[in-house]
Amino acid sequence: MPKASEIKKNIAISYDNKTYIVKDIERSVPQGRAGGSLYRMRMYDVVTGRKLDETFKDSDMIDLADLVRRQVMFSYSDGDEFVFMDNEDYTPYSLNKSAIEEEILFVNEETVGIQVVLVNEVPVVIELPTNVELEVIETDPSIKGASATSRNKPAKLSTGAVIQVPEHISTGDRIKVNVEERKFAGRAEK
Repeated sequence: MPKASEIKKNIAISYDNKTYIVKDIERSVPQGRAGGSLYRMRMYDVVTGRKLDETFKDSDMIDLADLVRRQVMFSYSDGDEFVFMDNEDYTPYSLNKSAIEEEILFVNEETVGIQVVLVNEVPVVIELPTNVELEVIETDPSIKGASATSRNKPAKLSTGAVIQVPEHISTGDRIKVNVEERKFAGRAEK
C-alpha cells in the first residue's frame, strides 16, 4: 500500500469500498503547524462517474485498486465516444470524451504507447507515454536565424491542442510534446 504522497494522476484506488480514478492532485503545506503535506485528490467513481474531493495526509496509506493495463491504439471517434483497439486481440474499448478530455488532446491515429486502464473489465481511462509526436498545423512563420533558446510562439497541433514552441518551428514540422507538462520537448526524428 503506497502513501498518499506516492499517488499519481490516473491511478485507480479503493476508498470507502468503491473504486476511484484519481484525476487531479493538489499538494499543500499548511503554515504554522507541525506535520507534513496535505494532498487534495479529485477522484471519480469508475461505476457512477460521480466526483469526490478528498484530502489525505502525506503519510496516509491508500489501497490501490485491482486494474489491468492493455496496450491500445486509437481507432476512431463517434460523437463523444472514442474507440481504442487492443494491440493484441483487437478488442475495442470505448471511452467517453469526459473521461479522457485532457489526454485526447495529444492522441491521433499515429500515437503509439497508449494504454487503456481496465477496472473490473471496464475501460476507465487511458495513459499516454511521456512524449508524443504530433504535427504543427498552424503557427506564425519561422524566423531565419532563430535559435532554440529564443522566444516562444503558439502553435496549433494536428489534434487541436495549442502549445508554445520555439520560433524556429514552422507549420508542417513534427515535434515531440511532453504530455504531462504540455510543453515542447524537441523536434521529432524523421
